[in-house]
Amino acid sequence: MEKSYCPIDTFINVVKGKRKGTIILHLFQGEKRYGELVKLLTDISERMLTKQLKELETDGLINRTAFPEVPPRVVYSLTELGKEIHPVLKGMYKAGVLFEETLH
Repeated sequence: MEKSYCPIDTFINVVKGKRKGTIILHLFQGEKRYGELVKLLTDISERMLTKQLKELETDGLINRTAFPEVPPRVVYSLTELGKEIHPVLKGMYKAGVLFEETLH
């Protein structure tokens, strides 16, 4: 996470990226295994999903828990910081719906 000139820019820089906001919204509903996220986010490749998950983990928004099992099991969940930004993302979602309505 890199600090910007304006805190709004800092926030946008952290959550921008292919489907990061959507990942956070899905995780707000509860922890998810990697395979569940793949099924929920059909419009991005697994490589891109993995990249976005790593960035969200690095920025402190999600936890990644790997269980030493065969086959390996990985579970993703929100950190407290990730939970705190949920209302902002939900507001952005609602604003996006309003903007989309004006496009028709």
